[in-house]
Amino acid sequence: MPKRGMLIVLSGPSGVGKGTVRKAMFDQGGTDFQYSISMTTRQPRDGEQNGQDYFFVSKEEFEHKIATGGMLEYAKYVDNYYGTPLEYVQDTLASGKDVFLEIEVNGAMQVREKMPDGVFIFLTPPDLMALKQRLIGRGTESMAIINERIAQAENEIKMMRNYDYAVVNDQINLAVERIREIIRAERLRVPRVYPDYAQMLESKQVENVNSEN
Repeated sequence: MPKRGMLIVLSGPSGVGKGTVRKAMFDQGGTDFQYSISMTTRQPRDGEQNGQDYFFVSKEEFEHKIATGGMLEYAKYVDNYYGTPLEYVQDTLASGKDVFLEIEVNGAMQVREKMPDGVFIFLTPPDLMALKQRLIGRGTESMAIINERIAQAENEIKMMRNYDYAVVNDQINLAVERIREIIRAERLRVPRVYPDYAQMLESKQVENVNSEN
């Protein structure tokens, strides 16, 4: 059986730049984990592709998956669902590959409850004004919705205490390097490394017993 993969969860307030940081990580190369594409019922933005940026599905299809336990996590924002298909994540981890999730705060808390051994990283803006400017810069939402998102972000930032790490997204390249350092350190944690040595020691003991017989 292959060694089970590691689950890496990146989340934070809407507009903090999660997608930009995640894309920069993969564009720079040197990563050996699988990006888990989220599912959503919202309409694609310009340039977004189904199966690459999101799995775009109908509201009925998404709600069916919720009802049948097919979602690892999900949330509803501005009348649209967002979530992570459970089967894909479980199968990928079981195959020995690490999985990288980029999701919203509420979803991350659902994942933490179901998979507490994951690595949970909170991406935060330098301040709320910087976050507001990023949302305005998107040019995809009205000021009323942007103000709602800022108010929501204040509550989400309070959830930072439920994460393992916090990374400030002041510069994309710096944020990427901080996340890479976290992942490198997590691979060396004793609870992740020791099982291999325990198996080695157990095999050695079996060999000794067989040789004595």
